[in-house]
Amino acid sequence: MRQQAWHVLPWIDVAKAFEVHPGKGLSLKEVNQRLTEFGQNMLRTKKGTHPVFVFLGQFKDFMVLVLLAATIVSGVLGEVADAITIMAILIVNAVLGFIQEYRAEKSMDSLKSLTAPEARVLRDGVEVRIPAAELVPGDIVLLEAGDRIPADIRWIQAVNIEVEESALTGESHPVAKSVLALTDELTPMADRVNMGYMGTIVVNGRGAGVVVATGMDTEMGIIAGMIQSVEDEETPLQKRLAQLGKYLVLISLAVCALVVITGVWRGEGFYKMFLAGVSLAVAAIPEGLPAIVTVALAIGVQRMVKRKAIVRKLPAVETLGCATVICSDKTGTLTQNEMTVRQIYSDRRMTAVTGQGYDPKGEFHGGDPMTSKDPLNEALKVAALCNNSILTRKGIQVAGLFRSSSKESPWGIEGDPTEGALLVAAAKAGIWRETLERKEERMGEIPFDSDRKRMSVIYQGKSGKRAYVKGAPDVILRLCKAELTSEGIVELNDIRRRTIMHANDEMARKALRVLAVAERQLQEDEKDDESIEENLVFVGLMGMIDPPRTSAGKAIKVCRHAGIKPVMITGDHRLTAEAVAQELGILRENSQGILTGAELEYLSDEELEKKVMTTSVYARVTPKDKLRIVRALKKNGQVVAMTGDGVNDAPAVKEADIGVSMGKTGTDVTKEASAMVLADDNFATIVAAVEEGRAIYDNIRKFIRYLLSCNLGEVLTMFLATLLGLPLPLLAIQILWVNLVTDGLPAMALGVDGMDKDIMSRPPRAPEESIFARGLAQKIGIRGTMIGLGTLFVFVTALFLGVNMLGARTMAFSTLVFSQLFHVFDCKSETRGIFEVGLFSNPYLVAAVLISTLMQLSVVYLPPLQAIFKTASLLSWQWGFILTVAGGPSILIGLWRLVKNTWHGDTSIARG
Repeated sequence: MRQQAWHVLPWIDVAKAFEVHPGKGLSLKEVNQRLTEFGQNMLRTKKGTHPVFVFLGQFKDFMVLVLLAATIVSGVLGEVADAITIMAILIVNAVLGFIQEYRAEKSMDSLKSLTAPEARVLRDGVEVRIPAAELVPGDIVLLEAGDRIPADIRWIQAVNIEVEESALTGESHPVAKSVLALTDELTPMADRVNMGYMGTIVVNGRGAGVVVATGMDTEMGIIAGMIQSVEDEETPLQKRLAQLGKYLVLISLAVCALVVITGVWRGEGFYKMFLAGVSLAVAAIPEGLPAIVTVALAIGVQRMVKRKAIVRKLPAVETLGCATVICSDKTGTLTQNEMTVRQIYSDRRMTAVTGQGYDPKGEFHGGDPMTSKDPLNEALKVAALCNNSILTRKGIQVAGLFRSSSKESPWGIEGDPTEGALLVAAAKAGIWRETLERKEERMGEIPFDSDRKRMSVIYQGKSGKRAYVKGAPDVILRLCKAELTSEGIVELNDIRRRTIMHANDEMARKALRVLAVAERQLQEDEKDDESIEENLVFVGLMGMIDPPRTSAGKAIKVCRHAGIKPVMITGDHRLTAEAVAQELGILRENSQGILTGAELEYLSDEELEKKVMTTSVYARVTPKDKLRIVRALKKNGQVVAMTGDGVNDAPAVKEADIGVSMGKTGTDVTKEASAMVLADDNFATIVAAVEEGRAIYDNIRKFIRYLLSCNLGEVLTMFLATLLGLPLPLLAIQILWVNLVTDGLPAMALGVDGMDKDIMSRPPRAPEESIFARGLAQKIGIRGTMIGLGTLFVFVTALFLGVNMLGARTMAFSTLVFSQLFHVFDCKSETRGIFEVGLFSNPYLVAAVLISTLMQLSVVYLPPLQAIFKTASLLSWQWGFILTVAGGPSILIGLWRLVKNTWHGDTSIARG
């Protein structure tokens, strides 16, 4: 039964199918039977994991398990501080992961909040109010303005019913409802005007409907099921780091084991070599990696908060940075979600209207609304009076005299958005309904309904009674016999009618929603019925649209420059979507890159996978369509960002590599399903997120380059010394100290370095790109080898020159530390050397290097620390030798890059 296309059946047949009398409703016996059969009208959720197990699950990662082992080793070696530090890092990461995962499971709770808590129904011929959970298929539900529809229904009575469905269908304005049967079973959900859906809100009129689906069988329930079916995937960053961690751990352990075996084989004591090997393992394994990545992401999150983007999941920042496609909803995301009059036709003349949103400030180009004899003035007067909306500021209705506009006082509308647009257009000309009503008093109203397609009001003034009418242009024009012109009222002949309809068609082609306004002088004894709408005088046409955000066009240009494809996915009509997309630059002129929901129905998944790469706009789509589109893009290897605000966006937002929800207009369901929330609902903020994401990934690469080069240098120093039969150049405690001094503050400061100027001129990196791509592995290998060989060279030379073992080890120890402190400045850029990057551009890094320098000097010169770290004070010539070997490579590489980049020019190094 629930698969039936109820919208194509007459409502009486629907009632018969559910065996219910429309005037009596179900009996209590029937209700109990159906509750047993269909269950309660509730959205079911999957059984969640207990919070304790969610927390413990954060420790399953291979890297985390190795770090736990490193913690134990550090404790055995007596390095309690090191053990505590590693454990603290693990706990912080586990808590962050727990919070993210636990919040993600709240999506369904938010979805439940959209269901109505109570419903008015007919039971045994009596109107009763019951918990909405007790509704069953066949119940007769009674609804009026302000009610939330508690289940999917087929309207059987609709008196001026209008329903706000934007959260479910993407429609930008309320939908007028009807009881008439439709003819096409494949009619898109947004066009099923005889249906009502769970979670949507009645904004006007009253009516009744028979429940055709409850709980998980409703459209809202289907969405809930799709959200549950979407599996969370690891982000590119998480995949790369997991892969990196495993390789590093295995390589480090293998090399350290080889050092121990080689040392023992050459006659060194087993215990001594075991301690050295374990210390080297602790130093080689990059236990700081998770911490630095977390800090880099956290700093990025703080930067993004200042740019109006709130990140709910830390890896989301990096993922958005490598996005290749941004799928965006239209209403409220690319557009302002505020209907605005753009054009007015009157007296054979088209007038353009400027201004933004509901702010009553704008100009009229092509007509003079301030002149009372101009028909444009009369058109705006009719629009203001034949209107029930209210213009507000900060949510408060105020009189026209006190309506000053400012950025701190946002304007809004109470009532129908279309009527609100008309009211604002009139206010831009200084025509306020409150002022008009001081001279004329409203005496009656014939409300709009979907069959009549018009609305009329009757006003009494000094000149008598007048009717003001607005409605669909074709309907109003049929009722008109004359037209208002600047010369007075003239007969509406065929030529004038064709001219008016031509203007209407011109507006429609621009995707403007067009309403006609007319009026008529009434006789005092005329009744307030539909007869007053005959023999009208045509006044004008009002063309309105939900306009694009002023910043969205610029943001889309930046996206294209950055190699990111913007895609519009909307529930609105094709013409509207096409016009907005062309204005924003998403759709090129005469482009064929548009698909509708009806066309998607006939495409298989394989066919859609081919189409998505050439399609930029999807119109009149369903939640299922959005999910298919995202999956098809991912099948093509795209990293997909999906923005959305309504409930209908939630499954696709969750399915996308990075889900972005709207903070102002977004539903709680979509926010919970998303990884990032835009506080200002501004598409341009997504561009800022892309920029930050790319910068963070760059910083993580800088950190990995620095960390692994240093760790490689340490391992090579010990391995080559053991292999060559030399005494150990470093002791276990010295290795741990190097790890602390160099992998601590300098690495942390490098992880929050500033972004390159050309960061949004690069194409997105390939999703499958290794974190070592673009020559990073080579840079790490070369620099790590230089650090290791330089340290060993200083150690051997010191022994050759007669320096005792204590002094030689201190020189090697200091060379290893300062080689790494010099190298940290090399890592600020992958294409520029230390003479180009600006050494002081990152004050945190400079401070970190100074602190590390003081720490190293303290263990060399302070007697208590000398005893612990087995060091000796060094002379000036020794420091000169150390700094030359440690800093020489950075200076030489810097000079080589300076010459190379100067020769080739800066433009060639941006992507190097």
